[in-house]
Amino acid sequence: MGVLHAQASPKKISIHLITLLAVSRLIPMKANYETQKKKGTTMNPLTQFKKILTLLIAPALVAIVLPTVSRADAVTDWNLIASNAIVVTALQPPPVSALSFAMVQGAVYDAVNAIDRGHQPYLAQPPSNPTDSKEAATAAAAYRVLVGFDDLLGLFPSQQPTLQPQYDAYIAGLPDNPPGSRNAGVAIGEATARAMLTNRQNDGRFGRSPTPYPVAPGIWRPTPPNYASDPAPWVGNVRPFLVPSAEMLRTDGPNALTSAAYAEDFNEVKELGSLYSTTRTADQTDAAIFWQGHAHALFNGIFRTLAASQGLDIVDSARLFAMENLAAADAAIGCWNDKYYWQFWRPITAIREADTDGNPATEPDPTWLPLFDPSTPVCALPSLVTPPFPDHPSGHACATGAFVHTLQNFFGTDKIAVSVFSGKSCTTRSFERFSDMLSEVIDARVWAGIHFRTADVQGSVLGKKVAQYLKKHYFQPVH
Repeated sequence: MGVLHAQASPKKISIHLITLLAVSRLIPMKANYETQKKKGTTMNPLTQFKKILTLLIAPALVAIVLPTVSRADAVTDWNLIASNAIVVTALQPPPVSALSFAMVQGAVYDAVNAIDRGHQPYLAQPPSNPTDSKEAATAAAAYRVLVGFDDLLGLFPSQQPTLQPQYDAYIAGLPDNPPGSRNAGVAIGEATARAMLTNRQNDGRFGRSPTPYPVAPGIWRPTPPNYASDPAPWVGNVRPFLVPSAEMLRTDGPNALTSAAYAEDFNEVKELGSLYSTTRTADQTDAAIFWQGHAHALFNGIFRTLAASQGLDIVDSARLFAMENLAAADAAIGCWNDKYYWQFWRPITAIREADTDGNPATEPDPTWLPLFDPSTPVCALPSLVTPPFPDHPSGHACATGAFVHTLQNFFGTDKIAVSVFSGKSCTTRSFERFSDMLSEVIDARVWAGIHFRTADVQGSVLGKKVAQYLKKHYFQPVH
């Protein structure tokens, strides 16, 4: 199947990010409504499962993106289930979750593509018949990557008691037409899941951590108020999914401390990113808080809505989700490798210790605080703080760069309008183009007081490099 290209005119897409608190209040009301609605009716297991899932998916630390459009397919169904397993239940931070999303969606793509055979496989192409169930293949691939097999460890084997009833209900609700097509689809999905899990064994996940650098001007160290350590410094040592090595994504690096470019970045974030800034506008403050969340959960929600609003079939959906999440995984790997290569300090440290940087154009402020401070009000916990890892490059910009450029490559246009509601800021922001989201993320991390602009710009370039490498080397149509 060819890529379904968007029309030239923008199509408005509504996406809602629902916080844990909001959902927990809505669940009893919705459950009662559904109970009354179903009186005197019967529902097949798949329909019942989808209704239950809609009520029970709720984020713990971030907002999960839920599509408001009605159309869904097996790919979007199981992406939502995977989001719950990865982000809500396992509480994986963004760079770690990027790897998990990539494994799930890569296996799902291979399963669907094994039946359609319209594009090159990512890892595996088991034998199939055109009538085999793509839906069953999708569910089996996602489920098995999440929980594994008796002889092969999955991502979250401890979640099997929760995920297996969902999987069983989903499979039971699928048609078996022609007879045997459902079981055939399951076998294909299990084969591609096994290929993915086998391929990612000993890939460096949860491995050694980079050696800390000595305390010196320009060098990162844990920041106030929590002085926390990076929960996943090993991400940069993971074997990439697409590119030959993380090192090929090396950025130009931060500006020299004594340079005019560094002073320009320094004074921008010192002024606009300050907790007490008098020049940052209310809209800029909103944007900074709006974008603080789990980028991979947020964008996968956007993909679910795009798949429905743009009328993608299951084949195109599988390819979209695989392209996006594999690109984002390599962007995370390259980004974390680069962070610990440069080990550059965060603005809060740089501004407080500017008397050590050797630059006459920077002035220290020993009490400076960023907008991202626990005292800044937000609509959902956790409180805002400077992230606990080096500044350069920006992790959010790396991910968003990969996401946005892959969206442009997939749809063949930048001009699709998106409106997003954030549970972190309790506001809605609208974007006329995919690239508008990336531009705002670059600005927002400066306005938050947590990144120098150079870290954001170079992070977005790193993400673009991955997207362009994917476009050239993977997911090619079979003629």
